[in-house]
Amino acid sequence: MRRFVFVLLLLAGCSKGPEADLQYIGQARSSAAEWALVNERASLGQLTHPYVESMRRSLRSQIKSAKSALTVPGSRYDAEMEALLEQPDEAAPQQLRAHAERLKQIEDELESA
Repeated sequence: MRRFVFVLLLLAGCSKGPEADLQYIGQARSSAAEWALVNERASLGQLTHPYVESMRRSLRSQIKSAKSALTVPGSRYDAEMEALLEQPDEAAPQQLRAHAERLKQIEDELESA
């Protein structure tokens, strides 16, 4: 009986699915919010151009990495990450924040399920 319970616990820990993707959703959401902040500060002239370009590349890379690690391709959050990646580097901060908010809503839904 103990072995059976152990095997069940082991299988549950290895399960794939939306719950396994929570960390990647959070990473993409955080990167989107940071990208919005970078663009906001850049529009105010508070950041240097090399810094802005470097941050945008890094944040895009983080979002791509999170998206590629998803276990449920074709999901709502996968599509949201794709839409985020389609944004131009200079996207309006409010557009980027809207993507971050949608990812947060999905994240909250999955956490409460």
